[in-house]
Amino acid sequence: MARRIPHSASYPQPVDQVHRAVTSERYWRDRLDAVGGGGAELRHVATGEGTIDVEMAQSIPAEHLPAVVSKIRPGDLIITRTETWGALAGDSATGTFSARVEGLPGEVTGTLTLAPQNTGAAITLDGRVEVKLPLIGGKIEAVIAEQVVELLDAEHDFTEGWIAAAN
Repeated sequence: MARRIPHSASYPQPVDQVHRAVTSERYWRDRLDAVGGGGAELRHVATGEGTIDVEMAQSIPAEHLPAVVSKIRPGDLIITRTETWGALAGDSATGTFSARVEGLPGEVTGTLTLAPQNTGAAITLDGRVEVKLPLIGGKIEAVIAEQVVELLDAEHDFTEGWIAAAN
């Protein structure tokens, strides 16, 4: 059974500034340096006319993992994440994201929407996490969903500051 991960992040900056940031290779390198954790790396970046396709790897040290996760997957967790953003279409843009953990039968997937909100912009994430393990899959999904939201909040804080500094 999959668990939904709804999340929304508001920005005081307009859509075009937020979009310019999330489709910039420099932004991704800086974001990974700031909030990616130890051993984080940008594995692939492809940019186009207002578009981007990113793949990165991040790790969570074993000592920060709950026991339910450590029992089935000992050691540090290596997470491979992808994110894509399309070009602006009017005053909005859409994207997709995914994440998978090496050695665990599960994934996080979803869509992203960047749109105007009041005098700024918002990125709305509609995601889901699914771990295909009998009996304990739901517990692990809950842990992952919580961790994803914490990471999204940290990435939002970074993004807001990065855009303000760039303008």
